[in-house]
Amino acid sequence: MNYKWWLALVLVGWTATGQAQETRLDVPYAPNGHVRQKLDIYAPAGANKLPVVFWIHGGGWQAGDKSSVQVKPQFFTDHGFVFVSTNYRLLPDVDMGTIIRDVALAIHWVFDHIAESGGDPQRLLVMGHSAGAQLAALVSIDGRYLQAEGLPLTIIKGCVPVDGDTYDVPAIIETAETRRRVHGLPQAKVGHREKFGVTPEKHRDFSAVTHVARGRDIPPFLIIHVAEHPDTTAQAQRLGGALKDAGIPVTLFGGRETTHNKINADLGLPDDPGTKALQEFLANVLKP
Repeated sequence: MNYKWWLALVLVGWTATGQAQETRLDVPYAPNGHVRQKLDIYAPAGANKLPVVFWIHGGGWQAGDKSSVQVKPQFFTDHGFVFVSTNYRLLPDVDMGTIIRDVALAIHWVFDHIAESGGDPQRLLVMGHSAGAQLAALVSIDGRYLQAEGLPLTIIKGCVPVDGDTYDVPAIIETAETRRRVHGLPQAKVGHREKFGVTPEKHRDFSAVTHVARGRDIPPFLIIHVAEHPDTTAQAQRLGGALKDAGIPVTLFGGRETTHNKINADLGLPDDPGTKALQEFLANVLKP
């Protein structure tokens, strides 16, 4: 076996609450894959058949890293979850479709292997922030990506996108470009229009709202957003409305007196309102 595959060593540490935590870093999810096709796994010591949180980082699909998880690993392992944080290839080296397929491939690896770290592949929750929110929502709604990996959407028990602005890509393109136009500002050289493939067909296809429909095994959603941010609030309401109309359980949580980065960083902190909403959601979707 290639020595690099053994770089995913098991490290044993201690959380701030004194509970042992087992961590596997830089685990490849694609044999002989790209350096970014790796994920990190955090599990309580002695974990056995625990629910799994699969986390997708943000960064505008051009930056970011799986290590930017703040207190989430500690929070989730302390509360009886296995926590997985994935990387994926980035723009402009690959296109948006490839990024989404990377996420689906990582989920496939988790489904096949997470039991080795004490996780239950049948109780998987998908979460992500910003660009990761778009990816989390799309892979949880548009079943084609998991189906290409031989997996049904039913393996996902819940989805929690955090402050995304691209659940409806045409809407955010129109919003952003109109705002720049009316203020006499130049259009972005690489904005949402370019990132999502230039054509209206691709913009619609990469929009989670396009694929919402009854009978598609779409899981329940908790959509977290910054209440004072007009774009992410509008997008949260757009996705939430589509899910509700299709009969899919959905809860919207608008964080007050926070920011795009803070609402993400605060998840897992004591007395954080978003964390309380998340805990309630997880308890509901994981009921026997």
